[in-house]
Amino acid sequence: MNYRQSNTFTAATAPPPPPMKPPRNHHISHQFPALLGLIVLLFPIFSPNLFSPLGRASPFALSEWNAPKPRHATLLKEALQHHTTPSQQFELWFSLPDQGWKPCVDSASVPSLPEKSTRYLQVFLDGGLNQQRMGICDAVAVAKILNATLVIPHLEVNPVWQDSSSFVEIFDVDHFIHKIKAEVSVVKELPIDYSWSSREYYATGIRATRIKTAPVHASADWYLENVLPVLLRYGIAAIAPFSHRLAFDHLPKDIQELRCRVNFEALAFVPHIRALGDNIVSRLRDPGTSSEDTSDLHDRLDDPAEQGSGKYVVLHLRFDKDMAAHSACDFGGGRAEKLALAKYRQVLWQGRVLNSQFTDEKLRSQGRCPLTPEEIALLLAALGFSNNTCLYLASHEVYGGEARISSLRKLFPRMEDKKSLTSMDERAKIEGKASLSAAVDYYVSMKSDIFISASPGNMHNALLGHRAYKNLKTIRPNMALLGQLYLNRTMEWQAFRRAVIDGHKNRQGQVRVRKEKQSIYTYPVPDCMCQAKAIT
Repeated sequence: MNYRQSNTFTAATAPPPPPMKPPRNHHISHQFPALLGLIVLLFPIFSPNLFSPLGRASPFALSEWNAPKPRHATLLKEALQHHTTPSQQFELWFSLPDQGWKPCVDSASVPSLPEKSTRYLQVFLDGGLNQQRMGICDAVAVAKILNATLVIPHLEVNPVWQDSSSFVEIFDVDHFIHKIKAEVSVVKELPIDYSWSSREYYATGIRATRIKTAPVHASADWYLENVLPVLLRYGIAAIAPFSHRLAFDHLPKDIQELRCRVNFEALAFVPHIRALGDNIVSRLRDPGTSSEDTSDLHDRLDDPAEQGSGKYVVLHLRFDKDMAAHSACDFGGGRAEKLALAKYRQVLWQGRVLNSQFTDEKLRSQGRCPLTPEEIALLLAALGFSNNTCLYLASHEVYGGEARISSLRKLFPRMEDKKSLTSMDERAKIEGKASLSAAVDYYVSMKSDIFISASPGNMHNALLGHRAYKNLKTIRPNMALLGQLYLNRTMEWQAFRRAVIDGHKNRQGQVRVRKEKQSIYTYPVPDCMCQAKAIT
């Protein structure tokens, strides 16, 4: 039995039989059909991206050839002509006031670590960077529950992003171990006696030391009843899969606080990611500090009239091909795009994600469609962001490429990303590594004045919680409201703008107390934060 089912789809095709050699006295025209057939057979080999719906490096060819026109042209035209007042700008960029909550993961109150355990816990984490981040926090908590020594978690290669970066390539492992050493013992690798316990070992058969039945959001008692006996018998237990395998409710206070401490304080990125992030932040706040290889940016922003106030907003534009296909929404690319996304959906998820039974209007009215670059641009403009706003784009690949993003760029010409702000040499260590790239975006997002995500997702959730912990302004798009507004094709700009502002007054970083079953990493109040005592 395979340790983990592969999500890679391959098709073995037998090579075509060699064409029969025509008689020498046949006219040359008789050879043409065979030659043409051979070209048709070989063309996909030399141009695979043209025919394959699985290419992630660039959007599907048909959607690029039939680039959609703006779906909200009237609103876009009026937004380009609209000017926000200084008072609106001041209110928009004003920092959040003290909301009466502060971090309360006080290391002085941490219970002392029992005698170092000689039993080892391994976890294997699926997903992208932010899903793995949450899994790391849960792994530390489970190790605490079991009084086991945690082995630095193994990060699986995500089938979508194809990044093999390990924990130590992303996170500062020494800082991580030091921050939690009083509560959980952590080792970088297993001792020689247990070196056999590896991913390869679990891929070759059923193993007594592997736990693969951990339910989603399992209780502490489940681990004590099912994993502890394995630890006691063999001295080691490996849990896979492990994503979302610890409950958010009915856990001891010290376990919850430990999860908070890991997520918000122990997980720091490696120095080169922080250094690159700091360079980006510096260039966003002061364009005069741009790198040598980005002189075009320097020339563009060196004019005092183009300079802002030193503030910037991060937009996580979550509009990649996977999300567009998964949503089953209509994005204006016509029949060719619908067919391409349906085929992509079928091949990638093999029927696990079906074509929606709802109409596009129904999906949008329920807020279930990701915002397109055009729609997020109109949202930002309606909220009061001017065309002089310094906008940092945190994103992987935008489905539809530059054709999709043109409306956003029209409204916000000072839109930048990693490539526009740094040189190739500066990006060398993260090039082609989606997790490291996402880590840089996460770091820059945490330093921003305002953060907004175009659609919910793991990065949105992780930053929503982390920024709440730091009392930083984060705008949460009202997806259901926006879906209904964009369905109204006759709405004028002023009515749209008023509806957007009214619908987002309480969605700009105000404290939200976690409800039952909600993630502690997205809503850190009250588990990670305490109400500050009023001064009398």
